[in-house]
Amino acid sequence: MPYKFTFDLSKLSRFFFEEMARVSYQRGIHKKVSNTVQAMIKKFKIQEATGLSLSDAVVLLQDFIDMYARNITEKEKFIHVKKKALFLPHCSRKYMDNRCKSTFDPNVPSYVCADCSKDCLINRATSIAKRRGYDVYVVPGGSCIPKILRNKGYEGAVGIACGEEAKLSGDLLEKMGVACQVVPLIKNGCANTVFELDVLARTL
Repeated sequence: MPYKFTFDLSKLSRFFFEEMARVSYQRGIHKKVSNTVQAMIKKFKIQEATGLSLSDAVVLLQDFIDMYARNITEKEKFIHVKKKALFLPHCSRKYMDNRCKSTFDPNVPSYVCADCSKDCLINRATSIAKRRGYDVYVVPGGSCIPKILRNKGYEGAVGIACGEEAKLSGDLLEKMGVACQVVPLIKNGCANTVFELDVLARTL
């Protein structure tokens, strides 16, 4: 389920969470990091940068650290699987109305990018992934992903999501034996959500 709050992390250092997770994982403390989360929030002024309450900032920070820690543990397996797919959130499209020329295939279920806006985040991400041999799905929600994975027989998946959805999807993919990597949304909401293309490119 999505968060009950909205966030925009674009003012924070782009590699902040990734580096924090990497260090905490290497030291074997990422599961204990919640003891110092409030201190880190104050030190890095996350409340001021995001406008979140302390409790929401704690939840967000813990989820991001868990997300990157899972990426680290899954990375080796992910690198060696062959058939991979990228799952993009439809709310990152430039337009959420008829200006977006994508079509929706309910049988998959996924939107099919029509390459209509060169500066659309979904268009650009789709182009990067297809050049690297990924199948791309622009999904209306995380609940669509298991059906696609089962029907298409993917061994690996990259998903773009907020921490809450990443946790739910990650647990499910683990049960299905699918190696996964997650690229976090740095701005959530119902429309105009944002992720970083350079982080996606490195993950792919």
